[in-house]
Amino acid sequence: MRMGAAKIALGVGVLLSAFLMPNPLRAQTNTPAPQQAPAKQTSPTSSQSLPSAPAPQAPSLQDLGFSKEQMQANPKLQARLDKHTHMLKIHQRLGLITAAPMIADLITGPMAKAKGKNGQTIMEPTSANIDLHAALGSTTAALYFTTASFAIFAPRIQGVKKRGAIRVHEALAFIHGPGMVLTPILGAMAFKQEQDGEKVHGIASAHGAVAYTTAIAYGTAIVAISWPIHLKFWEKR
Repeated sequence: MRMGAAKIALGVGVLLSAFLMPNPLRAQTNTPAPQQAPAKQTSPTSSQSLPSAPAPQAPSLQDLGFSKEQMQANPKLQARLDKHTHMLKIHQRLGLITAAPMIADLITGPMAKAKGKNGQTIMEPTSANIDLHAALGSTTAALYFTTASFAIFAPRIQGVKKRGAIRVHEALAFIHGPGMVLTPILGAMAFKQEQDGEKVHGIASAHGAVAYTTAIAYGTAIVAISWPIHLKFWEKR
């Protein structure tokens, strides 16, 4: 009896131990398998540094529309510009010099004119006064046309537009230019009429008015481009 009871107790213990022990197959099937982290893929650009991008360049002159011919130095054009500038500087300086005998000629003009009215004693000008006035007039005319020649024969630069004071200066030349031609002619006519004992008449009587108009137009032309004069003419460059 004791042996039977011992066997029964041993069997019950085996059954209980079998029931309580975890089933490895069940645990393996029920427990999710640990997920493996995806292998880190190395990018071909991560291990190697990218080449640096080229720095932006400023547009070239060709990009801006200049042709190769325009970019090349032009010695002929430079020589033309130098000659143009040089001749205009001489034109300006001679123009100021010409103003001196012109003013003196205006002052001596009344001294070379017969004085007196009808019924009064006519005072004829002296030969010295006439000669001085004529000499100043000739000097003024010679300097004037020499001055004008430097502006007329200066090389022209294509594409240069004249503006402002230069246009005024050139427009006034259409006044004092003809005046410088007419003034000595009218003066010679007036002198001949006086020498013949005649009263100055006709177009010759406009000699003084034309001379003053010419001088005013000439002075205005100088002021238009040379005021103040010392900044343009005497300034050291």
